[in-house]
Amino acid sequence: MRRGNFRDETVDYAAVGGTQAHDLLQFPPELSLPAAESLRIGSGEQRFRASSESLLIWAAQRSVGQVVEVKPATGTAYTGVGFDAEGNPVAPADMAGEQRFDADGGPLVSGGATITLRGRVKGHSVTGEYRVIFVEESARRVAFALGTVGGSVVSGEELFALEWRDDDEVWLELRAFDRPTKPLGRLFKGIIRARRRALFDRYQRAISPLFKTP
Repeated sequence: MRRGNFRDETVDYAAVGGTQAHDLLQFPPELSLPAAESLRIGSGEQRFRASSESLLIWAAQRSVGQVVEVKPATGTAYTGVGFDAEGNPVAPADMAGEQRFDADGGPLVSGGATITLRGRVKGHSVTGEYRVIFVEESARRVAFALGTVGGSVVSGEELFALEWRDDDEVWLELRAFDRPTKPLGRLFKGIIRARRRALFDRYQRAISPLFKTP
């Protein structure tokens, strides 16, 4: 995770970077509900590049609400723990870099940025502030994670990743863990699970051209 000079905008959970753990579903952070889905969205470099562009212009977030504000990080930054292919923790990556913008002048996803969302998906609130924990961009993988800052019905993290695999297929991976912050969510965990399913559904529809309405 990157930290800028924000007094009230640090994340509100301890397991920063936890969505990268290979055993997230088996051993989620304490009191959290884990979730993960993978979806093949096509094949080839063109599909990977187009989907990566959608991911980095906040298409998934815009599908569940309006991005009211995107505030780039400033000042000294730090990153959360990362994991290698075997699930071993690795040293944080250097997240320093310039803020980039799309063709319309909107800020792209960048490490340490803060976004504010307001909206509802199938009756479930998605209102809150989120920080970009890390951004990864390579020739065959683009990924970033969002961590809750406050104001949401859950505390936790979401991972969005696109991978162009050696067999030429392009896959979208979504991972998350949610800890209910409201009494109703703690008592009825099915509400939180339903919210997460609705969010994953919207994310897939926003990024994948193959995800069709039943």
